Amino acid sequence: MRTLSQHLPLASYYVLLWVFPAAGLHAVCVILGFSAFFTGWDRHHSFHLVTFLNVAMALKVALHRLVFTHRTLTIWASSQRHSRHRDLLVNLSESVRDTRTFSGAAVKRNDNKEGTSDYSRLSTKVTSRKRRPLSPLERISGLLPQDALSPEVMQLREQESDKGAEIQGSVPNRTQVEVGDEDIVKKSEHEAHSPPVGAEELDTGSVHHREKQVWAALPGERLLTCGELLVAEYRRKKRVEFRKMFQLQTGARLESSWGVILHNDIAGQPAGLFLKTHRGVPIFIRRASLEDYVLCMKRGPAIAYPKDAASMLMMMDVTEGDCVLESGSGSGAMSLFLSKAVGSKGSVLSVEVREDHHRRAVLNYNRWRTSWSLRRGEEWPDNVQFHKADLCTASSLLAGRGFHAVALDLINPHLVLPTVIPHLHPGAVCAVYLANITQVTDLLEGVRCSTLPLLCERVIELPLREWVVAPALQKDGRYCNKKAQILDENLSQDGEASEESDKEDPDPPFGSIPYIARPHPEQMSHTAFLVKLRKCVQ
Repeated sequence: MRTLSQHLPLASYYVLLWVFPAAGLHAVCVILGFSAFFTGWDRHHSFHLVTFLNVAMALKVALHRLVFTHRTLTIWASSQRHSRHRDLLVNLSESVRDTRTFSGAAVKRNDNKEGTSDYSRLSTKVTSRKRRPLSPLERISGLLPQDALSPEVMQLREQESDKGAEIQGSVPNRTQVEVGDEDIVKKSEHEAHSPPVGAEELDTGSVHHREKQVWAALPGERLLTCGELLVAEYRRKKRVEFRKMFQLQTGARLESSWGVILHNDIAGQPAGLFLKTHRGVPIFIRRASLEDYVLCMKRGPAIAYPKDAASMLMMMDVTEGDCVLESGSGSGAMSLFLSKAVGSKGSVLSVEVREDHHRRAVLNYNRWRTSWSLRRGEEWPDNVQFHKADLCTASSLLAGRGFHAVALDLINPHLVLPTVIPHLHPGAVCAVYLANITQVTDLLEGVRCSTLPLLCERVIELPLREWVVAPALQKDGRYCNKKAQILDENLSQDGEASEESDKEDPDPPFGSIPYIARPHPEQMSHTAFLVKLRKCVQ
């Protein structure tokens, strides 16, 4: 230790002073001082060494504090400068906005006293107008000094500036003409939407303030009246975004996400009319067909879908005047189809075992009959008799009656076949509506075991595939055009013809627009299996 302290040069202490951090520098000084004192150095040299190192430590700490203070002041000055520049930009943008609004007001000043709303509308137009873009010549010449520009460039630059001044000068005149002709445009639009002279004006309380017109009805046509069942649709891009069935009532409103239409504005209008909501969205209003009513009516159990009901009617060969038995009224869908098929001369006996299903079927049937009488001015035939009973034990209900066809929509239809088949005419058809294939196998096994005079002719499933067929459109909404094959010898002529074909034609000729055809992205899945059983004579 003595040898190390004697031969250690003074430069080593300077190295230790700057290498070690300030926090541990004092400890190093104390250790070196005590080591030198105990290894033979005199007190004078040790005292000077410790004093020197303490002073160096204090200087270094002061230097660190000075650097920290300088950095803090620099950051504060930078934030103040950014804040000052931001305030300057805000004031500049407000001054530019005020200047543009003032220029729009100066353009609009006229002798019209009722100009407050026009002034605000005009100032908005002028303020929202974009500046004229700079030409390449103006961009490049603006970066160069004036002395470096040639006379030709200076002349072209003056022409560009004169042209821009003419364009900006013509804007106020055009705006003033538009404002001056605004009353004429409003008057012409009012005359275009007003009803013909002598027509009877109906009550108007529309949200969109559109006057009603009295339409000249065709022979046999009836206008929409309160109490009818209507369907409102909104289509966008060939797809139905909104569909709702409602009953037309006085004082009610048709509400949707696209706006509101008052029922009073719909009453007295013809079916198949577009009406705009208070948001300006066109809604298509039409009468509800029987298919629409069956799909949109309130239901308890699942319904027989129209595609399956139509196939069952074809299986049973139901005609006007027939007497048909239905077991499983459900929500009343099949009862309505059978009622329409048999007509006023036929009859339908509908049997349902559940009280809630029976009640729902009666309500849906009566609601459709009421809407039909208002729509056509004549009564829907009251030819359906609803009964709440179990067909397995209701032999008294069928006593003395014969049926031209039988429609079954039950979970276990093979249990009622021994009661139903004796009342079915020979050669007639019993159509069975089943949800899954296991019910089909149970039905056929029940027919085999019961030795009933039935012949299974068909077991089918009806898939329904909807397609989208529409004209091909470009991204900008224009129609695509069919292009002829390009030949090498007539390349120039075909090029000119293709350029002409690319121009927008408001009324393209027949056969010039290509079409797209693809399956609809939303398809109906499986609904039911249909079994056709025919009664035979053994």
